[in-house]
Amino acid sequence: MTETAHMDYLLPDPDTQPEFYADVPTKRLIAWVIDTVVIVAMSAVVALFTVVGLFFFAFLLLIIGFIYRTITLTSGSATWGMRLTSLEMRDRTGRRFDFGSAFLHTLGYHVSLSVFPLQLISIGLMLMSSRRQGLTDHVMGSVAINRAARY
Repeated sequence: MTETAHMDYLLPDPDTQPEFYADVPTKRLIAWVIDTVVIVAMSAVVALFTVVGLFFFAFLLLIIGFIYRTITLTSGSATWGMRLTSLEMRDRTGRRFDFGSAFLHTLGYHVSLSVFPLQLISIGLMLMSSRRQGLTDHVMGSVAINRAARY
């Protein structure tokens, strides 16, 4: 068995366990809206307390968004929006994100946002791929899955 096949085996199989990928694109969209609202609110608070923040609000959004996504993905393998929609990220080996994975995923997300065609490709991949992976997920081998119920 190849290393790649072994690593893919640790992620839920979309053919035998489709429940892990059910409604993931819709949940990711809802999570993205929630996260965007949180990032804008955090940025607005910082901007109100700093005169410079008002002049560089777009830059503030970028920095706070990057920090927010990296920290929340590191601490729970999901942003607050993902947690509210019962999603979590897993790396190619099936493990929850660590700091390195969270940082790289956030970097990939920001690159995709900055190059509009990449964002369109990412959305298309989420809608058409069996594991509902975006472009950054395909590059990293990561997935967003429905969180298993905890008892």
